[in-house]
Amino acid sequence: MLKIYGRADSINVQKALWAAGECGLTYERIDVGGAFGGNDQPWYRAMNPNGVVPTIDDDGYVLWESNSIVRYFGARHAAGSLWPTDPRVRGEAERWMDWQLSTIQEGMRTLFWGWIRTAPDKRDLPAMEAARPATAALWQRLDRHLMDRAYVAGDFTVGDIPVGAMCYRWLNLPFRRDDLPEMPHLRAWYERLLQRPAYRAHVALPMT
Repeated sequence: MLKIYGRADSINVQKALWAAGECGLTYERIDVGGAFGGNDQPWYRAMNPNGVVPTIDDDGYVLWESNSIVRYFGARHAAGSLWPTDPRVRGEAERWMDWQLSTIQEGMRTLFWGWIRTAPDKRDLPAMEAARPATAALWQRLDRHLMDRAYVAGDFTVGDIPVGAMCYRWLNLPFRRDDLPEMPHLRAWYERLLQRPAYRAHVALPMT
């Protein structure tokens, strides 16, 4: 049976769980990381030398890196739909997966960790305030891209999963928004994602 190692409140694990849900996969999830520990143990490092989550074991095939896992699930179980077989459509989807890692992640990490996983008296408020408009400007790029399409590559694909998981946090973190652009196309896309059962089950959860 497919095993997915990682705690359910990790955004990277959420990507893998969401993709597995879209593919209709049966799996066992094993809590690893955070309060559960285990990711520094030899048995886990033998699978994933980076000691982070998620890691999957698909009947002996071990894979880590969340976006790679999303691609793998799509290619193996949903080629032609979740994982586009047209190279140009797939390129469109995958560049937004890479954008999530290369462009939007740093500011989102500052905001998420500051608001959710740092005690109020230990927050770096200047860094959080600087990240707020700077990260909004980056999200505007996706908002503009979504102006004339329902999903990042037209239809729903693997490309929506990493940015969609992160967008939930962006739109639900408790920071001030009255001076930020509204981004209606981004919000409409988010509302479409909320209609997907696997998104609601694995991503649209209380942030901890």
